[in-house]
Amino acid sequence: MRIGEYAPGGAINGARENHGSNTQTISAAAEDDDLFRTEARVLLELGIGKPMIAEAVALARANGTSIEEQLLASGWLLPENYYAGLARMLRLNFVETLDPDLIYDIDNLDSQLLDPKMLKLHHMPQSMNVIVPQARQIPALQARLAARPDLRPHMQVTTPSEMRRAVWERGAQRRVRQSVNTLFDREPDMSARIVLLGKQGFVAGVAVTALAAGILASADVLLLLHLFVSLFYLAAMAIRFLALAKPAPRFNLRAEENGPLPVYTVMVGLYREAAVAEQLAACLKRLNWPVSKLDIKFVCEADDRETIAALKAQDLGSHFEIVEVPAARPRTKPKALNYALTSARGKYLAVYDAEDRPHPDQLREAHATFLKSPDDIVCLQAPLVIANARDSWISAAFALEYSALFRMLLPVLAMLRLPMPLGGTSNHFKTKILKDAGGWDPHNVTEDADLGMRLYRRGYRCGVLSSHTLEDAPSTAKTWLHQRTRWFKGWLQTWLVLMRDPAQLLREMGIPGFVVFQLLIAGMLLSALAHPWMLFFIGTTIIDLFQQDAAMDPAHRVLLVMDSCNVIASYILFILLGRKRMTPWERRALRLRWLALPLYWMMLSMAAWRAVWQLRSNPFFWEKTPHAPSRKTA
Repeated sequence: MRIGEYAPGGAINGARENHGSNTQTISAAAEDDDLFRTEARVLLELGIGKPMIAEAVALARANGTSIEEQLLASGWLLPENYYAGLARMLRLNFVETLDPDLIYDIDNLDSQLLDPKMLKLHHMPQSMNVIVPQARQIPALQARLAARPDLRPHMQVTTPSEMRRAVWERGAQRRVRQSVNTLFDREPDMSARIVLLGKQGFVAGVAVTALAAGILASADVLLLLHLFVSLFYLAAMAIRFLALAKPAPRFNLRAEENGPLPVYTVMVGLYREAAVAEQLAACLKRLNWPVSKLDIKFVCEADDRETIAALKAQDLGSHFEIVEVPAARPRTKPKALNYALTSARGKYLAVYDAEDRPHPDQLREAHATFLKSPDDIVCLQAPLVIANARDSWISAAFALEYSALFRMLLPVLAMLRLPMPLGGTSNHFKTKILKDAGGWDPHNVTEDADLGMRLYRRGYRCGVLSSHTLEDAPSTAKTWLHQRTRWFKGWLQTWLVLMRDPAQLLREMGIPGFVVFQLLIAGMLLSALAHPWMLFFIGTTIIDLFQQDAAMDPAHRVLLVMDSCNVIASYILFILLGRKRMTPWERRALRLRWLALPLYWMMLSMAAWRAVWQLRSNPFFWEKTPHAPSRKTA
């Protein structure tokens, strides 16, 4: 039974009532604060029990909120009944449903998404203001209306959720245009909307033509190209050798929380995710953060009625909100997140995926880390841990890969204050900086890597957390290939965008940052694309050695040694980096599946070549990864 429902006439359900026993508690808790006393009198007049008010006062003092906010956030009152009661006290009409067509779509309309207070309506026989009153404002409003009774016909009361719903609907088309165009309009050189600039296309065409002509004219050109690729492949592994050799950073998880916690926004992008709605809602309800300071948004495509219905079927509190994004191209997660970003109320903002099971204390650790970190740390990446490594050899290799990236490589990059390619989930941002940076690039299908580099270019840095988020990896080749193609395509988009002006990029990133960017993004792409070529060269060269008695020329001998070292080292590094920070349970889950690593690398190459082709044919296509509820306990 929901506690706090109004009975007919305005009284609430008496499940928490114990009249007379806590009068002194309420007085003692509120006597030092006029606003609390005012609220308490109004709430008592509405019929809300003194014990409930006393409990809400204690929470309000601890969380820096109002009594009213605590009662609503805790689910002890139904908003519709509560605001109808306030309307009766003011002798104003209460409206359950607002017509969005009657709202003025003015410049600051979206401020009502952050703090719903008042809307001005038009097309009425007389002007009308719809308000969301607060309990502490009621005596002042009563006095004003008593002095100006002519104002009553021009005022109505509604709920915060209904005001937000109407504002979302009224500004939908304007907002979706902004979510698609803001970054491109503000900084076109930072946007992947244009895949290849004219000068980039010209340079690429000249380079390819010159290279092809050179190869046809002399075999030495091909050898030089091979040597360059092998050296770059080796250099790209150097940063992973560094991650293996560097000691892991130490984490101090003790929170230094002086005073009330700030509001924390959590956004989850969902599309065709009805199957995991129950699991997702349950995991987010476990977050260790005051519900009155949580702002959780499920960001859904408006035509995905199945997912929206599944979310509405969950018992969601007032701190949850379903944001419906109008259908518009590109149909990407970053576009949807941009659409919801305007309504983010939190000082900090976390992004999760639909299948995520974040550690309940992750927000606490992020907040404590932000407080202890330099001001230029504006993003924190939590490690992603694969929970279904036992499912298949693909998910086992994925688990190794994620362990190496999130528990070995990224912590070292953060410690050295170098560019970080963010993961697509479990990112924690300073909301104001994220908004100032233009949010996510809606045209980049690996928006996380792009955003990490864009923040670095602006002089900001990223850090890491220790509290993890559990995920399930794709366990079939088809699902894995589609997801990895999208990732490679986004990394290629990111590299092309940043390399539009290499000299400027070098100035903004500095030499260490510029080099690391090349080794991380270009190195990852080139190593995947070149891997089968290297295997072919090694195999054919060894066969030739056995079939011919003639000695190999020095150039081919050097390339054979380099390519063999590159391939073998890449496999060994993959395994060592991945296993080093794994728990004993994770290592047991791997068993001997790491023996399939050469096949996994060939799949990486297939995905990379598929991404190159797709970048030309369908650059903004978002290949959806299907998810199912986890069989593991988070």
